[in-house]
Amino acid sequence: MSSAGNGPELIFMVGFMGCGKTTWSRRLAAKLGWEFIDLDQVLEAQAGMTIAEYFSTFGEDDFRRLESEILKQTPYPQQAVVSTGGGLPCFFDNMEWMNAHGETVYIKLSPKTLADRLEKGKAKRPLLHGKHGDDLVAFIAERLAIRESFYSQATYTADGICLSPEGLEALVKGE
Repeated sequence: MSSAGNGPELIFMVGFMGCGKTTWSRRLAAKLGWEFIDLDQVLEAQAGMTIAEYFSTFGEDDFRRLESEILKQTPYPQQAVVSTGGGLPCFFDNMEWMNAHGETVYIKLSPKTLADRLEKGKAKRPLLHGKHGDDLVAFIAERLAIRESFYSQATYTADGICLSPEGLEALVKGE
């Protein structure tokens, strides 16, 4: 694995909400013996409120600015796998920044699979409020079509259906 300059070795997991970024980041970090960082948790700790509360209090624009600041100002350990928010790569120069400071892995899933996974946990996800069934699938497909151009800039793309910790490790090690 390469790293920008002599800085930390970082792997940023990107993809749409519900694709498994946090789960797979944690598993890959354990497999590599690296630290795991969830940027959503860092943001909530610094903001003193949940992402949903921040979203409803300050709006999406302020949330996206804070999210970008957290990405760029977090003091990363020497080796870490970082789980990012689903929209993070799509705002400002965040995707470019992540690619310059580490490697990125896009966990790719279909809109239908994402909708199935997200149906139960919508309360924590402000962008999904009030969306169900076919409307949820259509919303995800529309958002994914916009975000794909950012996600596709990732160093690696992983099929979210057939992922394994070993497969992810092989992917990032170039095996």
